[in-house]
Amino acid sequence: MNIKKTYGSKELEKEYGRLTFGQALWSHRKCEEMSQKQFAIFLGISSQSLCDIEKGRKIPSPERAAKIAKQIGQPEKIWIEFALQDSLRQGNLNYVVSVA
Repeated sequence: MNIKKTYGSKELEKEYGRLTFGQALWSHRKCEEMSQKQFAIFLGISSQSLCDIEKGRKIPSPERAAKIAKQIGQPEKIWIEFALQDSLRQGNLNYVVSVA
């Protein structure tokens, strides 16, 4: 029997705890073995902006999140969810985002 498990942000959070856009982006960059400077150039943003995103000081808009997801070849939905969820947390709003 072959069971296919679908992973989204909810499933990742259940297994690994709360994950932010910045943490996910940092993890992706590290897996690609790229420096912050190299990755920032690849994304077309400044190194400082990338650092701010990875550290959670800046949260990308849904549009920016979708663009970053496309650039790194990842599903837009998950990255948009991360960005929206981070925005809600930052505003101390206890809601859960689910992008259909």
